[in-house]
Amino acid sequence: MSKILKLSLLFLLVLACKNQSKPTDKPETTNANTEKESEWITLFDGSSLDGWRGYNMDSLPPGWTIKDSTLTFDTELGLEQNYTGGKDILYGAEEFDNFELYLEWKIPEGGNSGIFYHVKEGYDGPPVVAPEYQLIDDENYANIHDLVGYNSQFGAEHPELLQDWQKTGADYAMHVADESQKQLNPVMEWNTTKIVFTPEKVEHWLNGKKLLEFVPWSEEWNAKKASGKWDNAPDYGKFKTGYIALQDHSSPIWFRNIKIKKL
Repeated sequence: MSKILKLSLLFLLVLACKNQSKPTDKPETTNANTEKESEWITLFDGSSLDGWRGYNMDSLPPGWTIKDSTLTFDTELGLEQNYTGGKDILYGAEEFDNFELYLEWKIPEGGNSGIFYHVKEGYDGPPVVAPEYQLIDDENYANIHDLVGYNSQFGAEHPELLQDWQKTGADYAMHVADESQKQLNPVMEWNTTKIVFTPEKVEHWLNGKKLLEFVPWSEEWNAKKASGKWDNAPDYGKFKTGYIALQDHSSPIWFRNIKIKKL
């Protein structure tokens, strides 16, 4: 056997040994995914309402139930002009400060709801104390509900219309969503929402697109609070930890896959 052939065989043997000893990428990826998944805390898994109760209550208010593996407020659509306050619920097992919250939701034609965070109890309801990610039927709400009386008190030029600060994805009555980035699915189709909160930046996401971001408790934030709907709500948004809550606004609503990750 020639020297060149021997060297070639030796090289192939060494290369084969290296390939056998080199770990594959698959177990590393699987372990990483498992580790990332373990960071999430499930708030609703489709089968249990453990941890959930009404705002300022020890149990769930009537109407909130599980249907087809979804967390549902089972009611008929009420009109905006007759709304006097909802039966909001919260996840009361734990308070959260900095987090990434993920959930999926859908609403009917003319529907309205919201997601609150840093909720504290002892008030008339979450809206006066906690920031809200708005959920609403952008397309049909103003055609079904009379908004004139409510919107006129805020000096709206066209009070009959849904205002930008009232539309889906908005930080309600504070920061508006970027309509150029909004991809809101039609009524009765599922949407995904992500809220990221840190003291440096808050982000609202809808269906994989970032709609807005702002710095909480900044000069700009305080100016907005003092000049709008919350100027007479001194405790609005001041708390740095609290519960996650969901709103009943006289509307059917469906939620699923609710989970949170601490940051």
